[in-house]
Amino acid sequence: MCGIYGYFDRSGRELQPSLVQRMDASLQHRGPDDTGTWRAAGVAVGNRRLSIIDLAGGHQPFVSDDGRIALVQNGEIFNHVELRQELQRQGVRFASDHSDTEVLLRLYEREGLEFLPRLNGMFAIAIVDLRDPGGPRLHLVRDRIGIKPLYLHDDGTRLVFGSEIKALLPALPGVPRLDLAALQYYLSYNYVPPPWTLFDGVRHVEPGCALSVDARGSRLRRWWNLAEQQPREWQFGAWQQQLLDLLDDAVRLRLRADVPFGAFLSGGVDSSTVVALMARHVGEPVRSYCIGFDDPRFDESPYAREAALRFGTRHRERLVQPDLLDDWPQALWHCDQPHGDASFLPTLEVARLAAQEVKVVLTGDGGDELFAGYDKYASLLADPALAGLGEPAFARLLVERFGLFGEDARGQLLQPWLRHRLREVDSVRDVAEPWLRQVGHFDRVNQMLFLDMMLLLPGNNLVKPDRMGMAMSLEARTPLLDYRVMELAFRSPGTTKLADGDKKHWFKRAVQPLIGEQLAQRRKQMFTVPVGEWFRGQRKAWLHDLLFADDALAARLFDRTFVRQLFDRHVDGSANHTRELRALAALEVWARRIAVQVDDLPA
Repeated sequence: MCGIYGYFDRSGRELQPSLVQRMDASLQHRGPDDTGTWRAAGVAVGNRRLSIIDLAGGHQPFVSDDGRIALVQNGEIFNHVELRQELQRQGVRFASDHSDTEVLLRLYEREGLEFLPRLNGMFAIAIVDLRDPGGPRLHLVRDRIGIKPLYLHDDGTRLVFGSEIKALLPALPGVPRLDLAALQYYLSYNYVPPPWTLFDGVRHVEPGCALSVDARGSRLRRWWNLAEQQPREWQFGAWQQQLLDLLDDAVRLRLRADVPFGAFLSGGVDSSTVVALMARHVGEPVRSYCIGFDDPRFDESPYAREAALRFGTRHRERLVQPDLLDDWPQALWHCDQPHGDASFLPTLEVARLAAQEVKVVLTGDGGDELFAGYDKYASLLADPALAGLGEPAFARLLVERFGLFGEDARGQLLQPWLRHRLREVDSVRDVAEPWLRQVGHFDRVNQMLFLDMMLLLPGNNLVKPDRMGMAMSLEARTPLLDYRVMELAFRSPGTTKLADGDKKHWFKRAVQPLIGEQLAQRRKQMFTVPVGEWFRGQRKAWLHDLLFADDALAARLFDRTFVRQLFDRHVDGSANHTRELRALAALEVWARRIAVQVDDLPA
């Protein structure tokens, strides 16, 4: 686990060394153990290292013996042992004892980018190749589902990249500008869907893609596509055995580390399954971590204790303060962008707890998106309005039903000048529809899940464990998102996931022998905090001052009367506008921490 950064200048110009140093320093929290930079004419790659595997021999960048290839990565290659052994049988010699990053270098030397489908891991990789007579080439590669982040800015001459947006900012001219189209998407989805960001000209490298850059331009190619899966009919017994075998191996691989590791344990079906499988493969009690709240509506600690007792873990939990909003500026700074999701705050707290003892945790992230764990899936499937809808209409129904501000509400929220400026920006047509058009062969359940896999996971739910973990220099590993599990999930019809409103229908049955009926069939409890109640009580004045200050970003973008109506109706209890106010507050907290310039303001 690390942070990577660098640049590629098509005219061969050097980026000032002081700016490269600032890029490096901005990622120190991601890699406090080591740092390294490699430079050639007009190009550089760098790494901040959190040492997890091969502590002594894993220094990055790794450079080929002839000095013409340099490689850095953020993440882990979990099957690096098997890949190394295969290369050694072919006569490849290694300089390190067991670094997974050197395995990447040796694979690239022999196969170019064709080796990517062989990787089982979470990774963002940057490779500089000087062997082409036409000039240097940079490859930027991202893992299949976007567990590891990777951002870039390309002005046509110089491309800069980094694991976090803050690593790019030193190399950008002036104050970064707010991307108004991305703002529209944020207001629609409650997060900024990839590949957009709120910074004009800054984009994600898309998951499952490789971007190749040279003096002539850039070429993006997709090297893995979940949409290619073909659902088939299954007998439950065969499906259960394949799932349990894959999960067991996914957990086994993710226990490879040269440092202490543990797990986030909520007592839910996903984290309990991961911890149960961990207990099979380690010779000492698993270290598990959980946070609790005074309010039983949000407190999962009793279930976590039940799971810890069942699996014999060395369990630690902490009762956190009832108001976590003092952590919000820190959380949003680490995220680089606002998120309306309040669960970033308790995730930061449990990461802080775990980081006192370990450097790696396994988590249950991804299970709800793979196997239909959210109430919204069941509620929508029961809606007769679904019948006969094509992909565009279905996409619009999904976004309007489960998004943040619908089209009509955005029309009231945005100031007239901004509404006019965004008149051609369509949050459904631009974002959701292109994904759904790829999966016309999926049933409705899998179409819903696929959209969340492509947008919600890399745009929000995987940002959470990565950024909140990295804020504490803690690596989070997600065995349920092993690519073999993802592919199995989307070879499975929707009826295996939802049946008569029963969420995770087959998944719960499959893991019940492993974790017990009580944990397997436990009602899902959202991992969140009561922000809406804080807004009515101890944080009412704070929220008012935040949203209605004369110099607030909201004052420049949003209709004050409409925002006032949201605030008043929520505070007096006549409506629940928690989600809307939370997202507007997150935007304002973010804007106060990270300066952005708003273009096209009215005179």
